[in-house]
Amino acid sequence: MNFSKTLEKCRQYRNLSKKELADKVGKSPSYITLLEQGKREPNFGLVEDLCRALDIPVSVFMFLASQENDLPFSDELTEKIENLIYQLIDDSNS
Repeated sequence: MNFSKTLEKCRQYRNLSKKELADKVGKSPSYITLLEQGKREPNFGLVEDLCRALDIPVSVFMFLASQENDLPFSDELTEKIENLIYQLIDDSNS
């Protein structure tokens, strides 16, 4: 699972600064940086808070954070689904 890259990518798709996301979940911007760098692992409660702040269902976030060998789909199908999800996230910003 690649939580850190997914968090950063989703935050950027939502056009949120680290400070804005941190404020929404009651953490410091430096803690968000540590999460995005993979230097801290959040508990599930924080994952739920982050997903709520990002307006992304936890299940969708977890899918995006899954690595290829975690999923029972072909790499091609996984990539198509991931691109579709990010497009939907992007469209919901409009």
